[in-house]
Amino acid sequence: MIVRDKPAFWEVFFILRGSVVLQVTPLIGAVAGSSLIVVILQRAGVTHITAISPLALSLIGGLLAIVASFRNTSAYDRWWEARKVTGLVVVDCRNLAREAPAYITETGDELSRRMALRCIAFMYAVRDFLRDIPVSDDLVRYLQPDELAAVQASKNRPNRLLGYLTRDIATALAENRVSDQLAKLLEERVNALSLAFAGAERTKVTPMPYVYTLGVHRMAYLFCLLLPFGLADSSGYWTPLLVAIISYAFFGLDAIGDELSMPFMSAHGLPLDAMSRVVEINILESLGETDLPAPLQPKRYVLT
Repeated sequence: MIVRDKPAFWEVFFILRGSVVLQVTPLIGAVAGSSLIVVILQRAGVTHITAISPLALSLIGGLLAIVASFRNTSAYDRWWEARKVTGLVVVDCRNLAREAPAYITETGDELSRRMALRCIAFMYAVRDFLRDIPVSDDLVRYLQPDELAAVQASKNRPNRLLGYLTRDIATALAENRVSDQLAKLLEERVNALSLAFAGAERTKVTPMPYVYTLGVHRMAYLFCLLLPFGLADSSGYWTPLLVAIISYAFFGLDAIGDELSMPFMSAHGLPLDAMSRVVEINILESLGETDLPAPLQPKRYVLT
């Protein structure tokens, strides 16, 4: 996620980190270059193509703006849903890690402490799953050797960890170390974790409809390629500049939609590393640990 203060007026035109300028520059350069060629050929009398009606370009541009806005709204809804469900994972991990040591009677096996540490592992497992990362060291250090082997072999590591949490609650209940009502409360926390993870999983495995994205791409390319033929006669050598500005607007909207539609992977996505570190710090502190890791800070305005 890009994290930076509101820029000053003069900075707006020079900020590259956190914008989509670098992504769309090749497209803008290609369109502006083709516009210059059209203008030169028109001015030299080599060719003459009847200008496209400004009304026709306005209609196409207006339609493209509406479609691109709908797509970006859908992409932002997707980003916002991802933000909500990952936030629920954070909340329920902390709740379960707080309640398990308080409600489960200890008998020397540190069952409740293992459950709390497993909540940290779960948060990192969710992060790794959403970003297609192999089993990370962050997850490894909070699991028992037998648990780690099973989790590494699992095709859905967060789901396997949820199974361990439920098993521990059942063990505590069978040994009369927790009452029926409190066991039900703890299991509801596990179910809430499962539901939140399922929401994040749904967002990850169901991308934006390809035909929707493809349509916006095609319209943007066609419109920007047609622009010089509507502006060359009236705008002359200003045409490449005007085309570059207009194409930046449409290609930029297109690129922003692409970024928002990948809430777990892009530079503008959710800071899952930082969120996982916050959960780790909070749970370790609740367990009485004093040697706590430091919160993650943005690097070059990017908080991962």
